[in-house]
Amino acid sequence: MFEVSERDLAARIGRIETKSGCFETPAFIPVVNPVIQPVSPREMYEEFKCRVLMTNAYIVRKHFGREAVEKGIHRLLGFPGVVATDSGAFQILKYGDVEVSAEEIALFQEDVGSDVAVILDHPTGWGAPRSRALWTVEETYRRAERTFKVLRRDDILWVGPVQGGEHLDIVEYSAKLMSSLPFHIHALGSPVQVMEQYRFDVLVDMIATAKSVLPPDRPLHLFGAGHPFMFSLAVALGCDMFDSASYAIYARDMRYMTELGTMRVEDLKYLPCRCPVCSRLDAEELREMPREESVRLIAMHNMHVCVEEVERIRQAISEGRLWELLEARCRSHPSLTTALRRLKRYADLLERFSPSRRGRGLLYFGFEGLARPEVARHKKKLVDRYRPPAGSEVLLLLPQLDEKPFHRSREFRQALSLVVNPLSSEGVKVHVCLYAYPFGAIPVELDEVYPLSQFEAPRPPDWETVRYVAEAVSEYVLRHGYRAVALYGHEGWHSRVAEAVEEACRRAGVPFMHLMDERPWSVEGLSRLKSLIEGGVNTSRKRRL
Repeated sequence: MFEVSERDLAARIGRIETKSGCFETPAFIPVVNPVIQPVSPREMYEEFKCRVLMTNAYIVRKHFGREAVEKGIHRLLGFPGVVATDSGAFQILKYGDVEVSAEEIALFQEDVGSDVAVILDHPTGWGAPRSRALWTVEETYRRAERTFKVLRRDDILWVGPVQGGEHLDIVEYSAKLMSSLPFHIHALGSPVQVMEQYRFDVLVDMIATAKSVLPPDRPLHLFGAGHPFMFSLAVALGCDMFDSASYAIYARDMRYMTELGTMRVEDLKYLPCRCPVCSRLDAEELREMPREESVRLIAMHNMHVCVEEVERIRQAISEGRLWELLEARCRSHPSLTTALRRLKRYADLLERFSPSRRGRGLLYFGFEGLARPEVARHKKKLVDRYRPPAGSEVLLLLPQLDEKPFHRSREFRQALSLVVNPLSSEGVKVHVCLYAYPFGAIPVELDEVYPLSQFEAPRPPDWETVRYVAEAVSEYVLRHGYRAVALYGHEGWHSRVAEAVEEACRRAGVPFMHLMDERPWSVEGLSRLKSLIEGGVNTSRKRRL
C-alpha cells in the first residue's frame, strides 16, 4: 500500500497504491467542492498532473444523494485518478454537528467508491478544555470501532484521525488508541485553527507528538494545510499528505499565493511568477477582467504555486537538502522562524527518522541548524560508539580552520611538528581533538568522516551555537577521563569554549591549560603551548605521586 523510496529528516518520498491507481508522496491534495469548482477535477488531472484529490462525502451526500451512488464518485467529479473523501467532521467543528452517523457516512463512502476514506471523527478544535479534548479523542475512537464493524469492502484505504488539539499528552493518547485499529493511513486533526492563528510552533508540537507514536509504515496526513510557505515544515516532520481548498478560497478573496506568503491582487504592481497564468497577463489585466474569470485564474495560479512547491520539496528530499529549503521558507514569516526553532526539541526524533547517508556538503546558517540530524547524530555517536586511542594522557583541543580536512592543513602539520611530536618523544601521549561549530568536539582521526569536513558555516558563529559547542566539548572532556587538557585558540568565541572546558576540568580534578594567542599558529605561540602542556603534565604526575 505504501512504498518509500527516499528519506530526508522525517520526510519521505513514497507511493501509495489504491484501487484506482497510485500517487506519489509528499502530496498536496486539492479539495474540490462538488458544487463550486473554479478549477475542474479534469483540469487538475490534465494540466496540474494531480493524481489525487479530495472531496467532502457529507456535502456530496447532501447535494447529490442517490445520483452519487449510481454514478460513483469518480464519474460524478469527472476525475480518473484517486479520489479521497472526507466524512464531514470539519462541519462539526464549524456548525456543531452533522445530520449523519459515523456508520451511515462510512457506508456512503463505500457506496460511491471512494479510494481513500476518512471516518467521521469528532474534531477537538483550538482552545478546548482538557476534559472536552479527552472526550473528543475517546468519542473518535468509539466511532472508529463502530465503523469497522459495519464495513463491507476491503479495497478502500481508511484514515484514522488523531485528535487532542494543543494538549500534547492527549494527542499522544489518541495516537496510541488509533494505532491499535487497522487503519491504513493516519491524519492529524484540528490543525486548521492553529494555522489560522499562525501558531506553527504549536503545530510542530502536535505533529511531532503524533509522529513519535504512530506506526512508521502508515502514511501521515495533515488536515487543512494549504499554504505552500509551510509545506516544507510539515513534510520535514513526517507529514506525507496535506489537503486544502485554500487555492480556491484565497482566490475568492482575491489573494495571490507565493511560496513565501500571500499578497492581495489589488496591491500587486507585478505578477512575480512565470506560471501559465502569470506569464500571459500583467497585474492590471488580472484586476480589470470580470470577477468570475479573475477568481478562476487566481485559483489556477495558486494551484500552480502549491504543486510547484511540492515538486521542489521532493527534489530537496532526493538531494538530501530538505533542511536548507526548510530554513529558507521559515525565514518568510516570524511565526515560521519560531516553529523552526521549536524543532530543537525534536532533534532526536528527526535524527531517528533521517537516514545516515553521505550527501552534499552541509550548509549551516545559525543556531536553528543545531536540530539537524547530522549534528545530533555526531553527538550521539561520540557518546555511544567512540573511545579515545588507548593510553591517551593529554587532550589537546585545537580550533578547526576554514581549510578542510583540518589534518591536511599547514597549521595542523606545524602543531604536530612543534607540539605533539616533541611531547611524544618525551613520553607524553597527546590526543588531538578539534573544537568546531556546529559539531563540538571532533577527534582528529574522525576529521574526514561525513559531514565533519564537508560543511560551510558563517563567521563568526552566533552565541547560541557557541554555547552548544562549549557544552558539547565540556561533556566530551568529562566523559573520557584525560589526565590533563590543553586548549589553544584566540580571543572571541574560543574564549567561551575555554571557560566551559576549564569548569569541566575543575569538576574532573585535572589540570587545564589554555593559550589565547594573538597570532594563532605562529612558531612562538605553539612553543608556548608546548611549555604549558609540559607544566600541566608535571603537575598531574606530582598529584598522582
